[in-house]
Amino acid sequence: MTRARITVLTAALISLVPPSFADTFKLDPSHSSAQFSVKHMMISNVKGEFSNLSGVVEYDPQHVDKTRVDATIDVTTINTREPNRDKHLKSPDFFDVEKFPTMTFKSERAVEEVPGKIKLTGNLTLHGVTKEVTLDVEGPTKPITDMHGSTRIGASATTTVDRKDFGITWNHNMDGGGVVVGDQIPITLDIELVKQNKVAESK
Repeated sequence: MTRARITVLTAALISLVPPSFADTFKLDPSHSSAQFSVKHMMISNVKGEFSNLSGVVEYDPQHVDKTRVDATIDVTTINTREPNRDKHLKSPDFFDVEKFPTMTFKSERAVEEVPGKIKLTGNLTLHGVTKEVTLDVEGPTKPITDMHGSTRIGASATTTVDRKDFGITWNHNMDGGGVVVGDQIPITLDIELVKQNKVAESK
């Protein structure tokens, strides 16, 4: 086959592949939150949240594997509804917010298991340590148009991290066995996103 025929054939094949239209969305902090739960004294769960989130998501429902997420959480906004506990959590015993005021997540890959469920894997940086984590994502929802004409979508995600993996190790042994603070931390994210612009890419 001549070079000319190969070139023509290649061009024809490329023309048959539809372009990927990745929408860029910005996280809406006033309608998004990050919650966590931690075992207290081996008998109950204490819940808290971070209220200041920001980030950008690139998403194309036809090419979910191209999903990209870059998000930041302001750790100084931690709230467990107990001021003294929040003060301790902000101290060097735990998050050390003066040195590490934010945590970040940058996705590396996305896999759609079934429609509406995505495994999103990326690097979580917390307390100065970066580890790979996988989020189980439900959504995104179908887009809606708000009263201002903006397009919005929503999603929820869950994961569990071991706080010791990120160098957060403070604890206290109890008489009779057990510890005050559990290590496994379930995390739930509820996210609302606003469409910013549309970018066409070749697949």
